[in-house]
Amino acid sequence: MSAPASDRTASPLIFELGQEGRATQYVEHGKPLRSFMPEGVLRDDLPLPDNTELDVVRHYTRLSQRTFGIDVGFYPLGSCTMKHNPKVNDALAGVREFAELHPFTPDDLSQGALQVMYELERSFCSLFGMAAFSLNPAAGAQAELAALLIAKKYFRERGETQRDKVIVPDTAHGTNPASAAMCGFKVISLKSDARGRVDPAEIRTVVGPDTAVCMMTNPNTLGLFEERIHEIADAVHEAGGLMYYDGANANALMGNTRPGDMGFDLMHLNTHKTFTIPHGGGGAGHGPLGVAGHLVEYLPTPYVVREGDRFRLDFDRPKSIGPVRSFWSNFAHVVRALAYLYANGAEGLTKVSQYAVLNANYMRVKVAEFLETPYPEICRHEFVASAQQLKKETGVRALDIAKALLDRGYMAPTIYFPLIVPECLMIEPTETESKETLDGFVAALRDIIETAKTNPQELLDAPVTTVVGRVDETRAARQPDLRWRPPR
Repeated sequence: MSAPASDRTASPLIFELGQEGRATQYVEHGKPLRSFMPEGVLRDDLPLPDNTELDVVRHYTRLSQRTFGIDVGFYPLGSCTMKHNPKVNDALAGVREFAELHPFTPDDLSQGALQVMYELERSFCSLFGMAAFSLNPAAGAQAELAALLIAKKYFRERGETQRDKVIVPDTAHGTNPASAAMCGFKVISLKSDARGRVDPAEIRTVVGPDTAVCMMTNPNTLGLFEERIHEIADAVHEAGGLMYYDGANANALMGNTRPGDMGFDLMHLNTHKTFTIPHGGGGAGHGPLGVAGHLVEYLPTPYVVREGDRFRLDFDRPKSIGPVRSFWSNFAHVVRALAYLYANGAEGLTKVSQYAVLNANYMRVKVAEFLETPYPEICRHEFVASAQQLKKETGVRALDIAKALLDRGYMAPTIYFPLIVPECLMIEPTETESKETLDGFVAALRDIIETAKTNPQELLDAPVTTVVGRVDETRAARQPDLRWRPPR
């Protein structure tokens, strides 16, 4: 049987059903869909699923139980801020008027959505000291790329095409040098000092007429605040370069200080880290890009502007680098982020960062009782520990500690990053975890260190309670198996 003629006119794409409810062919605008597609991707028959709702629910519930997530347990992933995503944000993003708004809807019929975008952009400007933000980039790394494209165009228009160097400290995030290289810049790596900071004197030895951008985050990946950031910014600006702020660690400073006040000209935010957007799992990210006043005209298009009590998307920006992704942005994330901002307010956002710093320092002092902490001073949102001495004494590495944490019900922290700390564990508790959770994690970590000294083989075999056990990291890196296979 085929769909009624009335259905054919209502939708350009339908399917015809054969015996037993199997789809025999798809029809688009009266022509078989097969005629539009290569032979190699076609099937002779496309059976429709025949499962009960209960079977489907159990299947996906079992899948969810085979992995680890923030709703299951503590996720202290350093430099990634794996904090709780309030469910009310998801509910607001799912409101029909937002969720079903078509991206081609005219501005006159999208006023509510455009106002949401405008208010988030203005809120970010106030919170981080920038003149304007583009919500266009789909992730922090894409915002980095866009920022460097802005810098490149800015210098080209000024006739300073010799500026082809980007300075990246060794405490920066790994995407920074990658983004610079993708834009055709030469990367100058800068070593941090014994205190884990950038020395302004070192900056002055590498800046010059060929300096384009200095990329930094503050606090850095060691969790340490660059207290001489104004001197660093002055050195770069005096040489004619721009300062770029990697906002991955913004959860440490909201409401307490602003990158714009530190002297940064460009920056990005990771709303999936700081503003409780769902993080990871291959889902859509969001990386708002902020700029100082002299770079506003280069921001990606489209840009939301307000005219009286109306809003519109502005595509007519001659100096713009152009769009960096389709349509406006990941709009559901815009809704989530604005909901989080409004729910907390200025005072609440300040407390978010203060509690994140408090939790990190509480845990740092506890962990220092049994594991080396290379920078024993007050940190910001995260801190680093090192298993270097433990490895020398027992053969147990940071990797083994991470695997053993999985057996104890905790996600492992970031390990072996930043590279300047041997056998590094980078731990970020965030502000959303309770004291009981932090104490439980510290107790598990203490137990692992004690086990390393009495029965190291137990840790070398970990994990044993997870669906997937210990893998051969070397073989996995050299011979990655990217094909899905059903479980045996």
